[in-house]
Amino acid sequence: METNLTTTKVLPTFPYKYELVINKDYGKVFVLPENQIMICELTKEYVPIEDFREIFSATVPFIEKHKIKKFIFDKQNLRVFHQPSMEWYFVVWKREVYDLGLKIHRKILPQDQIAFKLAVEAGRAKIMSDYKDTVIPLLDIQYSTSVLEAIES
Repeated sequence: METNLTTTKVLPTFPYKYELVINKDYGKVFVLPENQIMICELTKEYVPIEDFREIFSATVPFIEKHKIKKFIFDKQNLRVFHQPSMEWYFVVWKREVYDLGLKIHRKILPQDQIAFKLAVEAGRAKIMSDYKDTVIPLLDIQYSTSVLEAIES
């Protein structure tokens, strides 16, 4: 059984209406407008920080336009954890979208990548320690094991 059931593979099989709003060689962003959900799937094992910032910055107008309430970050293709990208994501981007009303975040980590998960946990703890005024405590952040679980939780 395949365990890497990414958004690109499974979204067409779900009963939700969706739009592909951003399509880069390193990532895709989908909007489920009727559900006020956005899904960002990174499609490479590693995404340089410039590309990471580019795709996340590009989500902001769509978050505003569609009044997105839930953001799902599909990281299943990633194999390399990059702390500076995570810091920017948590400290800058999450603050910006929090101010737009986006408070629910679901994350899907790479399957069977224990080291990646530990790096994420350590990185998040470091951010919480280094940035006392972050919006992280104000957010509903949960990890999901599948795209469907993330949509429905």
